[in-house]
Amino acid sequence: MSATTHGSTPYYYVPADSRHPVMAAIGLFLVILGASQWINGHEWGMYSLAIGLIWWLFVLWQWFGDARRESEGGLYSTRIDLSYRWSMSWFIFSEVMFFGAFFTALWWGRSHSVPALGSLDNALLWPDFKAVWPSVAAGVTAAPAGLVEPFQTVGPFWLPTINTALLLTSGVTLTIAHHALRENHRSKCINFMWMTVILGLIFLFVQGYEYHHLYSELNLKLNSGIYGSTFYLLTGFHGFHVFVGMLMLFFITLRLMKGDFTAEKHFGFEGAAWYWHFVDVVWLGLYILVYWM
Repeated sequence: MSATTHGSTPYYYVPADSRHPVMAAIGLFLVILGASQWINGHEWGMYSLAIGLIWWLFVLWQWFGDARRESEGGLYSTRIDLSYRWSMSWFIFSEVMFFGAFFTALWWGRSHSVPALGSLDNALLWPDFKAVWPSVAAGVTAAPAGLVEPFQTVGPFWLPTINTALLLTSGVTLTIAHHALRENHRSKCINFMWMTVILGLIFLFVQGYEYHHLYSELNLKLNSGIYGSTFYLLTGFHGFHVFVGMLMLFFITLRLMKGDFTAEKHFGFEGAAWYWHFVDVVWLGLYILVYWM
């Protein structure tokens, strides 16, 4: 199970053979199978997707539970802690690349695709087209071939600005909670963690209300040209990441209430905090590049 042992903590803990990877793969297979069949008109795909999601989430619940028991049981040395830190660092780096691709798509559309449609080469095909990005000149939103319904663009006031204030505040409350844990003030840490979770939940409700407003009143949809597709791609995936980060902080808070983590050893807390601060930084980029520019 482990190499040379120093005291009660293994030099490097190696878990026993586990069923979790195989079970998780089966759940993901059902998810992908169901999703692919559902979008192709097969009703049974919806049930496969639902069963696969439930299966996969249940496996994750058991898997993370085993990791928690191993950690609280004193089986994780500083080398395991270092492994987790590197793993989380690379995961967040992959997320940086993920959003970097979407920001690049936004830049490419604004700086290359739209100007190319208004060039002399395309003037005969679309003589009335104005090669101006919609967020720069509101109302210039018609597609060259007239395939996109008229829509209105989005500004920073007021819902996006409110959400920016919510996320920035949540970063402050999370930092206060972290310092409280390091100073062994558990009750203060828990209170500020609940504040952070609630702020994340409010962010999601505000974004949901914003989407309803955009669809119903501004007619801005996912198929509203490159403006609509990049807008929902960036803000939608960010909202999903806020949801995932909120779940992380929620379960970390429950673990704190159970007595998990100490002032010296709490990387589960720190990893979730890293992720949340990353989500905050991405939103600041969205707020400036999508809503202001």
